Order: sequence, then structure tokens, then C-alpha cells
Amino acid sequence: MQSQDVAPRPAPSRVQESAVDVEQAEAALVEHYPRLVRLAYLTLPPTLGRNRRVLTAHSLTQRALPRGRTTTSLIPAQATGRERNPGYAYIRLQVVRTALEAGLPPRRKSWPKRSQLPPLLPQVWGLRLFPRSGGADELALDQRLSALSSPARAAYVLRGLEKLPDPATRTLLEEAGVEDPAAALTEANSVPSQLYALLASPEFDPCSLHARPTDLMRRRQHVRAALAGTAALVVCGAVLGLPGDAWGPDDAAAPPYARNPAAQAALDPGRLTTAAATAWQATGRTDFSTWPARGDLTADKALLRRALAVWARPGESVQVSVTLGTPAGPPPGPPQLLYAGKVDNVRVVMAYDGFRVARYAEPLDGTTVAALDLTRADGATGAGASALVVGRTDGNVRYLTAPWVREAAVRDLTRPTGEVSALALSKDGVTEPFASPAVRTGACTSWEVLQLTDAAGRTRLLTDLSEVTPAHLTAGRPSSSPGREATGAPATWAPFACSLAAVRSQGVRTVNAWQFARQPLPDASGNADWVCTRAETWRGAGTRVLAQFRTARGAYVTATADDVPTCGPTAPHVLAAAPWKSATGDSYLLAAGSKDTVSLELTGGVNGSSPGNLLAVPAEDGVRAELKGTLANGREINGL
Repeated sequence: MQSQDVAPRPAPSRVQESAVDVEQAEAALVEHYPRLVRLAYLTLPPTLGRNRRVLTAHSLTQRALPRGRTTTSLIPAQATGRERNPGYAYIRLQVVRTALEAGLPPRRKSWPKRSQLPPLLPQVWGLRLFPRSGGADELALDQRLSALSSPARAAYVLRGLEKLPDPATRTLLEEAGVEDPAAALTEANSVPSQLYALLASPEFDPCSLHARPTDLMRRRQHVRAALAGTAALVVCGAVLGLPGDAWGPDDAAAPPYARNPAAQAALDPGRLTTAAATAWQATGRTDFSTWPARGDLTADKALLRRALAVWARPGESVQVSVTLGTPAGPPPGPPQLLYAGKVDNVRVVMAYDGFRVARYAEPLDGTTVAALDLTRADGATGAGASALVVGRTDGNVRYLTAPWVREAAVRDLTRPTGEVSALALSKDGVTEPFASPAVRTGACTSWEVLQLTDAAGRTRLLTDLSEVTPAHLTAGRPSSSPGREATGAPATWAPFACSLAAVRSQGVRTVNAWQFARQPLPDASGNADWVCTRAETWRGAGTRVLAQFRTARGAYVTATADDVPTCGPTAPHVLAAAPWKSATGDSYLLAAGSKDTVSLELTGGVNGSSPGNLLAVPAEDGVRAELKGTLANGREINGL
């Protein structure tokens, strides 16, 4: 792979200096950590290998904090949204600079830079970590990026992931020490811009990882050597500590883990808690605490003991999956048993500790390979506690439903008027298998979701997003109360169902779709629908908003934003723009806002304004413009 040298930082040009302190930079790093780590991961050379790229990306991002008060360059062409934050601009510049340095070959007559060495922190002993595998499109994009030089790869990622225009990208590369940013931009043109959306795929997400063991034979040899050395140190320490009262007086530390009473109780299958079969009726609560223990293996103490032991201390052969934002580690005390039984070709145990749901699975053939999935479920109630994924096999998914669920069905979200197929429920509340969209590869032509009807007659839609807890789908204008059930507005979701793939493996709790505007097309050929979808997570942070545009010729995403209040209960408004071309070849830039928008204005590459919440302006292909709107209360908002 070719690589360009990174020269000393030149004097900034066409920029505005802004002061940054450590607290401001740290706040920006924590708020945008997943995006910054993804930026570093995509910029690093693929020759490092996926495991080292993951650890290096986290290391470079965490080391990007300044040591004291410093200055950074804000580029006027990019100063919108999070770009107004000088802390974020500084951290991003440091991440790009060190990621470019990491791609340079070490020089013979000088010491290597720290970024060129394996990271000291973070370190994960005994495991190899790598992002979830994507489809053929993501693999093809990764191969194309690996053929680029490091500066060109950084240019492509800044364009596609950060949405920076070329002047801002060129200036940032200059700040990062690239000798010839123009050449990097030209080289980046060899990868089509139509692939930008794939940069947000789980394939390139170093915060959502798979774990596999390292070289086990070599590690055993190292462990034996370490044990021998430790034994020698213990003998020497015992000699040096005599005479006297050993190492010193007792302190307030708890006993070692193996003798900790709370830890021992959490590992005892006899102390697992259970709920009565009618607890949800007696208490009126609809959360996991009222789920009874179900399944034909709830009395299998050996199975339950293995499940609890693996939860506390997963071994090398265990495939561990932890949902983003979910703490790993053992339960703080005896958890509640939800299910223990046979599902397809595995034995499954599901338990709840008041904060997380754990799913343990082991093959029926007795092999030592097992799987452990941990996911947050704190505060789950109603729809959020109506079902859990109990198994996935051969592209199909089965759910364990809540005791208050009376009927289950499957429907294709892309066909709102299509047939709804009933799903049989076992006596334990386990559904028949059906195709899961979370594990599908190739083109998205359908999106099958679970439809549940409870004892009160309420119907809800849930979808598998590669988590143990499915996401609840709603529709309608966001407010302080939950949106109406998606079953009441299936047509809103139909054109945009496949966009749910963009939030897989992100710990999503609910996704709401809201048609905020309908706009007549300039050539009088019909109407365009504007919809925003907002994905809320269990952890609170990591929300994602997508603005989507649909005509009779198709639908596509026009804008995305992470961790913004737009299209949510605290900011129930949205503003977005999209290019559109008529059947006769005339090009326009269309814009729309929610009904509380009283005026719109486009500036930059094209100028135009309009009273109300709709705007259509003739514009050349590829034009860039800034969109602003004014709400009924006089407040100004920017386009998503």
C-alpha cells in the first residue's frame, strides 16, 4: 500500500482560531466517541489487521485530549452542527493526524512515533476483537479503501462520514500534516461517492465487536512461564517479609471473589429468584420482574449452574456478545430466571438481574462451545418488555413472549396492506421461527417484524436488530408520551423499513417514524413525502435521526445526525433538503420543515426563500447549500 509522508504541521490558512480547554475537549470526546473511533478505524491502514486496528483506533482517540489549554482551527465552510464546537474540531484533527502517522513505515534513523507502535492501552488479554461482519458491499468498499494511500483514505472518510466539503477537507488535511491534500482528494475520487452510506455500517464500527480467543497453545506456554515467575516472587516476598505480621494489618477490602458471599449467592442456582405465573395480573406491572420462569429445563440445576458460572467468568471457548452501552461482569446478586429450555438444537437459559438480560446457549451435542449475550433492559415496561430473542438459527429468529401476550403474528413492514401471518405460541410462550431481517445479506426486499397482541387487545410491532431485546416500532409526531403504535400507520413505515438496517447492533430501544411534510413536486407529477425516523437507545446516548425523502420513483435518506434532539420529544421539529430531478431532466433542490416552520431559506451554492414549510429552487447537480428555517415562536433552526 502506498503512503504519503506526514510533514510538520503548516501554518493554518483560511481558518479561525478558537481556544480549547481540557474539559471542553473531554466533553466533545465523550459525546462523539463512537464517531471519532470509527473515523480513526477507517483511516488506519487495513494491513494492521482488524484486531490491532480496533485497539489502535480506541487508543488514538483516547490519547487525543490536549494536556492543557490550547487553540484549534475552526473552518468557516464546515462550521455547522457539532462543527461549531472547537473541542470536537480539535479532537477530530488529533485523531486524523495520529491515524495518518500510524500508517507511515518506520524510519531507520529515527525513533518510531508512538502511534506507529502497538497501543499500550486499551489491552484485552486472551481475546481478539473485531467488528461485526457486513455484506458484500461493505467488503468491496473495504478493499477499495485499502488500495488508497492513508491521506486519500482520510479524505474519503472525511467527505463521507463527516460530510465535509472539499475546501474544508483540504484545510483539515493540511492541518494534519499532509504534504499534498489536493492529490489525496483526487485519489479519493477513485472510490464512488455513492458508497458513503456504507461507512456507517456495523462492518466499520469498532465500538460493536465480536470476540474470539487468541492462540491457545502459545498462551498456555506463556501462562506456565508466568506462574513459575510468580511462584519465585512469592517465595522471595515471604523471606523478605519475615519476621513480623506478614504484609501489614487487615484493611477494608472484601474477601477474594471466590469467598465473597454475594458472588457465591449469584452463582448458586438454588437461589435464583422466580415470579408467580399470575404476578403480572396481581401487581398490574408489565415488566420483566413479573415474568414467570418457563421452559422444560428450569429444574436442571447443572445447566443453571453452568449458565451462572459463564455469566460470571466466561471462558476462552465462550462467544461473548455485549450490546453497546451494556456493562459486562457477573450479576450483583441472585438473578431472576426467565427461561430454561431447548430451542432448536441448543439449550437456552435466560435471566434478568434488574438491569440486564443474559442469554446463555450451549449445543445439545455436548461440545464446550457456548454463547453468552448481555443486553441492557433497565426500565423496560409494556412493549419494551413484551418479547426477547430466544434463538436464531439458519437466518430465522424465535421470540420468548411475555405472559400477557395472547397472539403473535408476522407481517412484512414493506407491504402495509399485505397479509399478516399468525405465529403459533408454545405453552411456554415461544414463537415459531420466521425470517430475521437482522441477519439477512444482499438486497433488502422485505422486512418481517413481530406483531404481538396482549390481553387488553393492544397490538404492537417489534423488530430484530441483532439484539436480545427487539426494538419497538412507533409512528407519529414525537411528544412526551410514546408515539402511537406502528400498526396504526403501516403506510408511514413501508417505504423506509429497510433503513432500519442502519441502526442494527446499536442497543436500540425504540424507533419512531414521523411524516412531517408532504410537498407537491415542481413538475406537477405528484407529491413527495418527508419522513424522519428517530432511534432511541437503552443507554440514552447514541440516538440516530434520519431524514428520508420519497416520491413515486423511490425513497432515500437525505440526512443523518447522531445525538441531537431533533425529531424527538424535546425538539419536535425537523428541517431537511434533498436534490430532485424531474422526468424532463430539470434539477431542483427541495426543502421541507415540520408544520411549525413559518419560513425557509437556502444560501450558498443556491439561493432561495419561501414563507411556510416548503421550498423548491432550481439548482445544478451536486450543488451545496445551507438550509435555515424559522419556527412559529421565532427560533431559527438549521437543516438536519
